[in-house]
Amino acid sequence: MITVTEATATAGALKRLSDEGVSIWLDDLSRKRIESGNLAELVENKNVVGVTTNPSIFQAAIGSGEGYEEQLTDLAVRGVTVDEAVRMMTTADVRAAADILRGVYDATDGRDGRVSIEVDPRLAHETAATIAEAKQLAWLVNRPNVMIKIPATKAGLPAITEVIGLGISVNVTLIFSLERYREVMDAYLAGLEKAAAKGLDLSTIHSVASFFVSRVDSEIDKRLTVLGTAEALALKGKAALANARLAYEAYEEVFSSARWQELDKAQANKQRPLWASTGVKDPAYKDTLYVDELVAPGTVNTMPEATLNATADHGEITGDTVTGGYAQARADLAAVEALGISYDEVVQQLEDEGVAKFEVAWNDLLATVSKSLDSKGVDAE
Repeated sequence: MITVTEATATAGALKRLSDEGVSIWLDDLSRKRIESGNLAELVENKNVVGVTTNPSIFQAAIGSGEGYEEQLTDLAVRGVTVDEAVRMMTTADVRAAADILRGVYDATDGRDGRVSIEVDPRLAHETAATIAEAKQLAWLVNRPNVMIKIPATKAGLPAITEVIGLGISVNVTLIFSLERYREVMDAYLAGLEKAAAKGLDLSTIHSVASFFVSRVDSEIDKRLTVLGTAEALALKGKAALANARLAYEAYEEVFSSARWQELDKAQANKQRPLWASTGVKDPAYKDTLYVDELVAPGTVNTMPEATLNATADHGEITGDTVTGGYAQARADLAAVEALGISYDEVVQQLEDEGVAKFEVAWNDLLATVSKSLDSKGVDAE
């Protein structure tokens, strides 16, 4: 148990981050984390005000088996399908986490205290099925502070508009490119306009746009290393931050537009940029790089626990590290492009890989649960 003194000592950088207008969300969830009291402790002592999940997170959590045995036995006795079993387990975790964060949700008028759950990643290129799945998930979790995650694929864009238009809060995931991010913001505004036309209360609809960070450096750094020139190597570790900073510039532009002003009058909420994939993958970089260097008001940073702990321990939060850097960001991306590395090619590859990775994780999860159900003597197919 962390004492008040210890909590104060370790939460310094996290409190500074929160004070700068960055909401800290945890990029992880498991039955063990919920039942042990760990999630509640992170909310109390480490400024955590939200939780994000994805298929990989659930694959790791349920794949461990810890905390799921009793529910698996009940599901096996009922003879449910593997897909239904997975949805029952994942929505149970999200519902429990939402209850833990309900106080934060109430205190922030719905801005934070959010828990995200993703539509089946196998539906990433199917608009109608994504909409149906989002509605089903919102109904299954049945908590006002749930956010449904929809991927920012071409098929996902109209789904975002439709789901927002129904009054369901959305976390748009797997955004890598500036062009796609603008399309996501447009889809959100269109959804708000639909909701307004239906007479829905716009103040109850929230959204975040999950802009992925570290994977951009991983791919571009790999290509810079292959080039191997001094000029190329000097650009390593710069593209991801540049991309994210220019995304924030686009956010500022869209949410000060005349179109937004009309929705703002109806008490609509801005769709906040959420920095995702903020765990550093290159050990040569500081482990809090994508936290320290992406501080800007009105943003969310969703961190794996290792990054959260690193930030608490030695994060350097020195104020806004985004809005003054737009010119340098443009110069950095232009320099990468000038070396023959195509920005458009990289971000499309990352989107394709992101969808594929989540689909693989989901299929692995289905296989794990199927095996568990079968071991209990029930055919779950």
